[in-house]
Amino acid sequence: MARILIAEDEKNLQLLMKERLKVYYDVYVAEDGVSALSIIDDVKIDLLVTDVMMPDMDGFQLIRTLRKEGYTLPVLILTAKQSFQDKKTGFTIGTDDYMTKPVNFEELHWRINALLRRAAITSERKIQIGEVVLDENSYSIYNSDKQIELPKKEFELLYKLLSYPNMIFTKAQLLDDIWGYDSESGEETVKTHISRLRRKVEEFTEFEIITVKGLGYKCVLKD
Repeated sequence: MARILIAEDEKNLQLLMKERLKVYYDVYVAEDGVSALSIIDDVKIDLLVTDVMMPDMDGFQLIRTLRKEGYTLPVLILTAKQSFQDKKTGFTIGTDDYMTKPVNFEELHWRINALLRRAAITSERKIQIGEVVLDENSYSIYNSDKQIELPKKEFELLYKLLSYPNMIFTKAQLLDDIWGYDSESGEETVKTHISRLRRKVEEFTEFEIITVKGLGYKCVLKD
């Protein structure tokens, strides 16, 4: 179970957040940035949810300190501060996501899961969906019955799509991300690689590569 830390000085909200999230995560709480730092130094925390306005050390100071000390855990700011400048400050100093109060707990759960998933992908260089594993170390996709090594570009396409399930990527986006901005390849190259990739991975029924007409492509996870 992932360990998350909630830094929030409003006691009632702190308790409510812990109660709502403890079903999904191992939840720690702190009333300010100083206490949060102490917990992070003692316990391996997987994700931090922090308010901005707190005594002793506010959320912005907390994030600056964490990044300066080399901590890479994902951080989600949850605050009543809604101005563009506040959001700009948050992202500039190293937050990964930003939500404003009042709290929608369902959305908060979605966002925490998304951040944890991306953090796992980055650190492990693997994506696992059910029994299927996409492994960047070997450019392969496998389960208990089958393993396929993919050409680099096909692997990178699939890795990109599966890193963001249900997100639509245009051919131009995929061309820039996978082949590079200065590539002489055209969008037809993306179409060709997607077609080859579909044929190779069709036996892995946990996901499907979908063409969104007039837009691009996405990966859909199946139940």
